Amino acid sequence: MTDSRWQRFRHFIGFPASGHHAGEQLVATLGGAIGILLIVVVTQAVVGLQGALIIVPSMGASAVLIFAAPHSPFAQPWAVLAGHVLSALVGVACWQLVPNPTLAAGLAVGLAIGVMHVTRCLHPPGGATALAAVINNNTVHGLGYRY
Repeated sequence: MTDSRWQRFRHFIGFPASGHHAGEQLVATLGGAIGILLIVVVTQAVVGLQGALIIVPSMGASAVLIFAAPHSPFAQPWAVLAGHVLSALVGVACWQLVPNPTLAAGLAVGLAIGVMHVTRCLHPPGGATALAAVINNNTVHGLGYRY
């Protein structure tokens, strides 16, 4: 592939022309690693290892937004905090009120998106938080709204 074709292809797929500075990359890397380490330690102390393995992945997605794209509307404090809390509440409510787990999972994510839109706290990892409340194990289900 010639250089001009390669350049056109990269532009077509949306490959960025430049990256972040090395200092920003280092801060994002360290912030994500330390942040998730702390979340895993705290979550594991509260719900045990099995519960932490289900809860923590949505926090990993949040860490990417917070540390690698801090100026994104999805990474702002209101979006992160309220997005996760409201989505968790929606997920627990769906798990408790909808007897069909497949329907409860779909409703949890869809309703979490709706609630986040209405409350202006759209945070994409909140969808995973709502879903985790439904598909989780008995340890997390036992937490109910404390999740």
